[in-house]
This record gives sequence, structure tokens and C-alpha cells, in this order.
Amino acid sequence: MKLAIATAAAGLVFAGTAQAALDNAAAEALMKKDGCSACHAIDKKIVGPSYVDVAAKYKGDAGAAGKLEAKVKAGGSGVWGPVPMPPNSTTPDADVKALVGWILTLKK
Repeated sequence: MKLAIATAAAGLVFAGTAQAALDNAAAEALMKKDGCSACHAIDKKIVGPSYVDVAAKYKGDAGAAGKLEAKVKAGGSGVWGPVPMPPNSTTPDADVKALVGWILTLKK
């Protein structure tokens, strides 16, 4: 019984850690790994909008994370101008979720 409780507790600790928010260094590493930094920067427009601008646009939108995760995976155009964002269908869902969550915490 003690082993079962210890195993369950360890699982909860691990699950909590896996969902922990990214810090800037971890987010920048994911951006580079997944190719996001070719078009986006944290605080300035490159090809696509800066991440602080994205966070400002979606501030207060309870459904923002889901919308942005879908947009990253499927791609899109028209929201930030005429240049389309290509789909990122091969980017792991966990990376997309972590990056979008981090983006939405940014402030100007």
C-alpha cells in the first residue's frame, strides 16, 4: 500500500513538472529547435509578429491558447498581414502547447 501511494505521489510530481511554465531560456531553445525563430522574435517583428504583440492581442481571451495552438499547427494568414504562416504539423504538440503558454505570459 505504501508503495502504491509513493508511486502515485511521484507521478503527480512528475506530471506537475512536465506542465511547468517555460522560462525564457527554455522557450528560446524550443523556438530555435522547432524553427520558430526564423520568423518570430520575442520583442520585435521579423516576418511574423513579435511574441509580445501576440500576447497583447490575445490578452483576456480565455480561448487564446487553443486558438493559437491550432494556428501554429495548421498555419494561417490575414491576422497579421498578407504573409502566411506555414503549417507546423511536424512540431510536437507538447512543444506547441508549451510555447503558446509561454507566449501568452509575455508583457510589453
